[in-house]
Amino acid sequence: MAARNTAFLLVGLLALLHTWGVTARVEVNMEDRVEVFRGETASMTCIFTSSEAVDNIMIQWFYVMQTGEKQRIFYQDPTGTVVDEGTPFTDRISVNGTGATGAIVVTISNVQLADELQFICLINGLTGETGEGRTKLKVFVRPDFPTIEGVQTGISLNEGPSKIGTCEVKNGFPWPNITWYRNNAPLRGAPDVLKLVSSTTVESSGLFSVKSELIMKVMKEDKDDLFYCEVNYFVPGGLRMTETPPINITVYYPSTAVSVWVESPKGNIKEGDSIELQCRENGNKPSSILTISDEKGGNTVDSNVLVLDNVTRLNSGVYQCASMDMDTYEEISGNTTVFVNYLDPAVVLPKDSVVVDQGAELTATCNALSSLQTQTVWLKDGEAVSMGNSLILKDATFDSAGEYVCVVTVLEIEGMETSGTLHVEVQGPPEIMKPDDTEMEESFGTTVDLSCSVRGFPTPSVTWTTSDGKILPPASQIESWGEVHSVVSIKVTSDITAFCNASNNFGTDALTFNIAATINTTTPATTSTSTSTTTTTTTTTTATNTSATPTSATNTSATVKAETLIPPKKEGNGFLIAVIIICILLLAILGSVLYFLYKKGKICGRSGKQDLTKEKSSKDNIVVEMKSDNTEEAVLLGVNGEKQPPSHQGGAYLNVQK
Repeated sequence: MAARNTAFLLVGLLALLHTWGVTARVEVNMEDRVEVFRGETASMTCIFTSSEAVDNIMIQWFYVMQTGEKQRIFYQDPTGTVVDEGTPFTDRISVNGTGATGAIVVTISNVQLADELQFICLINGLTGETGEGRTKLKVFVRPDFPTIEGVQTGISLNEGPSKIGTCEVKNGFPWPNITWYRNNAPLRGAPDVLKLVSSTTVESSGLFSVKSELIMKVMKEDKDDLFYCEVNYFVPGGLRMTETPPINITVYYPSTAVSVWVESPKGNIKEGDSIELQCRENGNKPSSILTISDEKGGNTVDSNVLVLDNVTRLNSGVYQCASMDMDTYEEISGNTTVFVNYLDPAVVLPKDSVVVDQGAELTATCNALSSLQTQTVWLKDGEAVSMGNSLILKDATFDSAGEYVCVVTVLEIEGMETSGTLHVEVQGPPEIMKPDDTEMEESFGTTVDLSCSVRGFPTPSVTWTTSDGKILPPASQIESWGEVHSVVSIKVTSDITAFCNASNNFGTDALTFNIAATINTTTPATTSTSTSTTTTTTTTTTATNTSATPTSATNTSATVKAETLIPPKKEGNGFLIAVIIICILLLAILGSVLYFLYKKGKICGRSGKQDLTKEKSSKDNIVVEMKSDNTEEAVLLGVNGEKQPPSHQGGAYLNVQK
């Protein structure tokens, strides 16, 4: 009985304890992981629920060491909160919340790589029930920009798998991943064809550096391929990617064909050009040698370029380029044909020069041997006179004489031409080319140049003569191409008739020049202050003077000569001329008065009874004539004061006669 009661008591206690444990259960929730970059701040939140009062709860934070042991960094109980000393987080940890709200946050500043640990939030009730939550702190570091380096030497086709290049990325956390690409397609390892060798290095800082080598058996098609690396690395909340610049590789492969061509000049080649021949093979093995040569063996060079200067038609022919593989001694070749166009010097018939009679006909030909079609034109004085090989001159005249140039041109090639000359002389009597004017008037004392142009063949001789038979020496005489240009200088002292005389074996010709001498006069510009009056003129005036009185026993003859040039009348000289005229009139009046008194016997002791019936002659008259160069009226005053008609034109003079 007692035993049964004891059993019922134990069962009831267990049931009570079981019911109490359920009501006092603690639940804790935390994130699986918290991710931050190195150097940033990490916050870990612990959310819990419990039926017990807050005052009956203890909160503790731990981290799991590399050995698996737990190390507490913080705890909180009803009496207060404590940050544990001597841990890596003692100086960097802070806690927010007291548990009254069911959440508590632990913050760690300046997170480092070593902080990538597991953290535990432990909730304890006074009844002994506990709840635990765990979170993983993940730390990230962005790696440096990746680098790529290709092999510096070429790779031959006959080699096995060869190293193509190396990609490397440094200082990342966690370690980055490298993927190789060829022409945008990822590369995967394949036995005996492609192999990727990767290695990871832990730096002293704890960061990771990853290196990857690409080893591959190359083919000819790989010579144009581009290779690059893609680097993937983790960051908080995701994955990032970066790429290297692309590289290519040099693939050595043997030649299967060789080509040779004329690089310059483009198009047709002519004699005198410089030719550049180039050669190329479709392989690129460094052990191969290229050789260019002509079929005659005259030009050979161990290079891919052959230059021929100042070529002639003899350089025409077949040129060959050969490639020899020094590893296998196999040779392949290619060739091209070079043709050098030519144009021989022009041949003109008749040669050099020809003489043809006036009125006759001349036929000349011009030919030049050429490898291309030509065009021929005949030029005279730079102008085209005939097209084609033949030049025909009908009814030849002196105008037909001269130099004819035959120009032969190859139209297909610029600058390819040749020329020849033919000098034509037309023989016949001289022919003087009449000038515009052979009748002329010139002033006394001037010098006149007369020119005479004569043509004919044989070249005429030219002489100058005057009407009185005088021979004039030429001042200059030029002979060219059957023409003579002669110039003579003549000083005009009177009317002159000059002749240009030309002659050769076939006849003569002459041209007459008539020169009329003229006198130019000017306006009077001087006065007389004595009994004789001298005026200015461009002519010479002779005057015979008698004595001042009619009773003089002797007659004297005086010659007055005045030749003074007066400048042309200018505006402003009218006043001076008027004064001169008035002075002359006053002198004339005074002379008339004196003569009148003389006749009356009032002067010189003469009486009025003297004979006034003496026959008057021209020598007893005193005549004063004044005339200007202009159209002013000439005034003549006699001894009796009467106005006389003018007897001279072209000057002003004083003639005193007895």
